[in-house]
Amino acid sequence: MNRKQDRNNYSRNVVNLGLVSFFTDVSTEMILGILPLFIITELGASKAILGLIEGLGESVGYASRTFSGALSDKIGKRKSLILAGYALSTISKPLFALSSIWTHALAVRVSDRIGKGIRTAPRDALLSDSVKESKVGRAFGIHRSLDQAGAIVGPLLAFALIPLLGVRGIFWFSFIPAIIAVLILLFFVVERSIIPRSESVLSNFRSVLKGRFLFLMIVLTIFSLGAFNFAFILLQGIELGIIASLIPVIYAVINATHTAIGYPAGILSDRIGGEKTLTIGYGLFATVSIIGMVSFSELFIVFVMAAIFGLYLGISETVQRAIVPKYIASEVRGTAYGVYYLFVGISFLIANTVFGTLWENSGVQYAFTYSLIMSGAAIVALLIFIFTKKSYK
Repeated sequence: MNRKQDRNNYSRNVVNLGLVSFFTDVSTEMILGILPLFIITELGASKAILGLIEGLGESVGYASRTFSGALSDKIGKRKSLILAGYALSTISKPLFALSSIWTHALAVRVSDRIGKGIRTAPRDALLSDSVKESKVGRAFGIHRSLDQAGAIVGPLLAFALIPLLGVRGIFWFSFIPAIIAVLILLFFVVERSIIPRSESVLSNFRSVLKGRFLFLMIVLTIFSLGAFNFAFILLQGIELGIIASLIPVIYAVINATHTAIGYPAGILSDRIGGEKTLTIGYGLFATVSIIGMVSFSELFIVFVMAAIFGLYLGISETVQRAIVPKYIASEVRGTAYGVYYLFVGISFLIANTVFGTLWENSGVQYAFTYSLIMSGAAIVALLIFIFTKKSYK
């Protein structure tokens, strides 16, 4: 294989990894839209148990991301870990159909999230390794848009098939798009060779937690500590009296703008810099927080909030991942992405706990004020990061 063919294979990884994520998200989102109702009504679990299932699943998933990224640097291979992660999720999700008590659902959900955790950091490292640094924003933009397109198709497919298959039938059907994703990964995604790290995994962590990358992680953590989940936008609509049938439409608006902005955000990141583009995303989040602080009765404002929130998500989730390689050498990018997901994941859990507690005990204005303060602090920290002298990665 000559160099040009080699480069083309690597660049095709971007689209192929995007297709893998598309079909995986079709499978996952088919399930997530009906899973809470299934757990509570068919398995008889409480809302607290539902929270435990989701919280434990996400926590274990983020922990898995941290160590799988470091392991991919250690062994000098990405694809094998990516494949293992997708395979575990593919096998796990249909098993919801066999659940008869909530502990079965817990085991399946945790297994699925472990699979996601195993694959995510090595996948992002392979994605960034597959393109030139000047095009990494576009690469993550393409991947984010394809991923989110799956998040739109999945719920629509489930909505169409539930009358024919029932809820448990949807769980079995989810295996089809999931196995398509695994086959694309197996046959069309090309490994990107890197030099294995002779140092220990802990040494890899120490080697990335310094300099500009550590500064960047602090900035992202400040923002993430105030970044509430989309569920609170839906809750805002519910509390304003929006009819139940329109709640999925609000969610669809979030997903639509999220999908639409992913690739343009990647292009803008490559042109003006990821850090500057990220300030736009953080500014959009601050705008949503300001709207949330103001008492209003017009229901259309909720849809405005949803649209802006989706734009923020599309920009931040694309660009935050795209700027990591700028400050990290290629041989430790898996570790760096693992650290990134650890910082953001822990902060995400704290942010939503604090936000929900403030809303419950003090009122919605206090909750949105908290998020506005944190996003404002993050924007200031990011501007300091941009305008201070840049040193080695």
